[in-house]
Amino acid sequence: MKITLKVWRQKNRDSKGAFKTYQVDHASPDMSFLEMIDVLNTDLIKKGEESIAFDHDCREGICGMCSMYINGHPHGPLQTTTCQLHMRSFKDGETITVEPWRAKAFPVVKDLVVDRSAFDRIQQAGGYVSVNTGGVPDANEIPIPKIVADEAFDAAACIGCGACVAACKNASAMLFVGAKVSQLALLPQGKPERKQRAERMVAQMDAEGFGSCTNTGACEAECPKGISVTNIARLNREYLGAMLTSYQVEVGGGE
Repeated sequence: MKITLKVWRQKNRDSKGAFKTYQVDHASPDMSFLEMIDVLNTDLIKKGEESIAFDHDCREGICGMCSMYINGHPHGPLQTTTCQLHMRSFKDGETITVEPWRAKAFPVVKDLVVDRSAFDRIQQAGGYVSVNTGGVPDANEIPIPKIVADEAFDAAACIGCGACVAACKNASAMLFVGAKVSQLALLPQGKPERKQRAERMVAQMDAEGFGSCTNTGACEAECPKGISVTNIARLNREYLGAMLTSYQVEVGGGE
């Protein structure tokens, strides 16, 4: 396959970036998109040019680091991570445009690498589960309905890649935060801190500069793990309940 790549090149977050065009003449349909970039980088190094910087780690679709905006879609045309996207998803002779995530809260570090530590700070704001769970309980000691356990597991499948932010016209992180709040709020172990967790994580999300949700559903459509927007609804309920309770306590304390 012969591919034309238009890649965003940017030296650092303070520099002005621009697209640069490259040709890949011998891309195999069975290559992953990242392997194709590896081949291109090898050619660039041989020519004495600087290689394209991009994030990657596991290359198994479970770490969420391979964040690239490809032809107008986070991670590319398929609902999967970039490392699991193969060149057979493109046509011979096609021009492919590759960009970093575009969000105020995800500043560009270099080329296709963005700083996603805002997600880490949001999770840290949520704190820990304080329940002393002790040893491993028997299977039926803490009865949790299967439908609830399945919902918590589905929310916990979020890998924090940021595709939801990249897909959203407002760069909202509501799907990510909703998933992280939901996975604990649904389970007995996470209920003691559920109110302060929702308040603190939403406050940190706002402080990081993420936009608001307008319910277009683009986040769910592009999420490589299929995280449902029902988690956003749950986050809203958790946050509203926490704020109402806090207000009642403040009013009651002042009387």
